[in-house]
Amino acid sequence: MPRQTKIVATLGPASSSPEVMERLIAAGVDVVRLNFSHGTAQDHIDRATMVRAAADRAGRAVAIMADLQGPKIRVGKFEGGRTVLVAGQRFVLDAAHDEPGTNEIVGLDYKELPRDVKPGDTLLLNDGLIELTVEDVRNEQVVTTVKTGGDLSNNKGINKKGGGLTAPALTGKDMEDIKTAMSFQCEYLAVSFPKSATDMEMARQLANVAGEKWRHKPGLIAKIERSEAIPQLEAILKASDGIMVARGDLAIEVGNASVPALQKRMLKMARAMDKVTITATQMMESMIVNPVPTRAEVSDVANAVHDGTDAVMLSAETAAGKYPVETVEAMAQICVEAERAEEVRPDADFTNKHFGRIDQAIAMGALFTAFHLGCKAILALTESGSTALWMSRYRSHTPIFGVTTQPVTLRRMALYRNVRPILMPNHHDRDTALLDAEKILVDRGVFKPGDTYAITCGEPMGHPGGTNMLKVCRVA
Repeated sequence: MPRQTKIVATLGPASSSPEVMERLIAAGVDVVRLNFSHGTAQDHIDRATMVRAAADRAGRAVAIMADLQGPKIRVGKFEGGRTVLVAGQRFVLDAAHDEPGTNEIVGLDYKELPRDVKPGDTLLLNDGLIELTVEDVRNEQVVTTVKTGGDLSNNKGINKKGGGLTAPALTGKDMEDIKTAMSFQCEYLAVSFPKSATDMEMARQLANVAGEKWRHKPGLIAKIERSEAIPQLEAILKASDGIMVARGDLAIEVGNASVPALQKRMLKMARAMDKVTITATQMMESMIVNPVPTRAEVSDVANAVHDGTDAVMLSAETAAGKYPVETVEAMAQICVEAERAEEVRPDADFTNKHFGRIDQAIAMGALFTAFHLGCKAILALTESGSTALWMSRYRSHTPIFGVTTQPVTLRRMALYRNVRPILMPNHHDRDTALLDAEKILVDRGVFKPGDTYAITCGEPMGHPGGTNMLKVCRVA
């Protein structure tokens, strides 16, 4: 059974060679994440070039997602690089402290922290492993008592339980990084820590201006990792092309126990709004050092698939782990087995649905028809990728082939669940285009004589949003 759920892999020291990149693509990577929290602009440009070259050699459509760092809400540096905090001790976070920190005081990268907290607040450091209770705020100093101690090293993150930090989603560094990402025309731009639709609208405006030279507009992914984003989720989705369920920082702010239900809610809402989704954070964490995943990780990935996510994401597992290729292979296998167990009910999915656009109605009609006729596949001839996206919002075990003449659309569709992107020559004649699309699938061994398939396209050809035809064909 072909895999429907896509895999996002983060590049890093373990995966930045052409040889490993080729193996990752062969193992099943569909989207490569460039983490702008690390490396220089030239590093990212070089890695993007390498990814595109490896994908071309493999004959695969692979998208690139540039992930912005966002605000640095972190402690400063320590003498010797680290310290140990003990429960019950006093510990000061000082925005004016420029010297290396000790186990009594440390500086802050985020200078606004004293204005954002008050006595009684809880601060969580190092991914929530260290818990501090704010006792007092004195000018630039936040005086705390350590509730849960542990090792604390340089530049570890700070979260406020329940949210409320005022740091803007887009920093000056992010604005420069957007220019870098547009220079290699990334298919997706992930925005860290957005709190509102305004953050996403600002990111889109900056990206569109930076990409104007290349007439490029990336898809925007909102990383949902602040508690303030949850009440604004619908508005953020409307301003975005998709979301990432970034469970790390989100779990610290809202509590671990709240995340599974939020994940289901976010994925359901996004699919209903025709947005793409990525589920991320610690999905195969143990494979950073181990050659096989834990049973809990297998269940976590499978549950995300059952929740309807478009993609599951690997971070340190492929960026710095010992087994980057094996991790992708294991994740791909889990996805296939989870999809095999899914129930497909297009009749129920379409009940009480209203489609106000012709192209959207054609897309839904193709899914319904292909399911009931037992078609081998659906071919969506698309300029923008919208028809393939709409089809991918509904569970269907009928393979969807997004056939396009646009290389950017080809790579962008690499993130859509159950969509296999194919590039074809540009035809102005409809009948020639339909025959050419069929021939591509026959040549690839997907179709055999006697197979039926559904195909959608628009007349006249070459106009985005113009899909207005559904045809059922049989291979001669």
